[in-house]
Amino acid sequence: MTSPTKTNATRLLESANVPFETLEYEVDENDLSGMHIASQLNIPSEQIFKTLVLKGEKLGYFVCCLPVCDELDLKKTAKAFGDKKCDLIPMKDLKDLTGYVRGGCSPVGMKKKFPTIFDETAELFDKIYVSAGMRGMQMVLEPGALIKFVDAKTADLVK
Repeated sequence: MTSPTKTNATRLLESANVPFETLEYEVDENDLSGMHIASQLNIPSEQIFKTLVLKGEKLGYFVCCLPVCDELDLKKTAKAFGDKKCDLIPMKDLKDLTGYVRGGCSPVGMKKKFPTIFDETAELFDKIYVSAGMRGMQMVLEPGALIKFVDAKTADLVK
């Protein structure tokens, strides 16, 4: 059961026959945090994954997805990508680089395909939630199908 609202991310999943559902929620411009979305949708924060874009010292840009309740460990993340060091990209660069805005960045359908790693906890759940590519909408899907679709791997990424 899919929402009538379509995004690039939902179109790509539909065209690849990857099963998913969408959930819409009220956007609070003053609180775009995943924890706020989790409480609004009454979903465990461990199951909602935020999408972060980083730049490695040697390898360039890459994407990480981790539970909204957790903090990214930059050292573990750089190592997982085979780099020495990495940092989050400046927020002002997000839209130009990915096509998405803060609070609506999805691991599916960015302007370019970047290497992607999900925190290994994604595989503990039957379903996880990720942004559908716009503020106010989450996609719900089986983590293995999503990881395979975005050609990602998993690793321990959190502090």
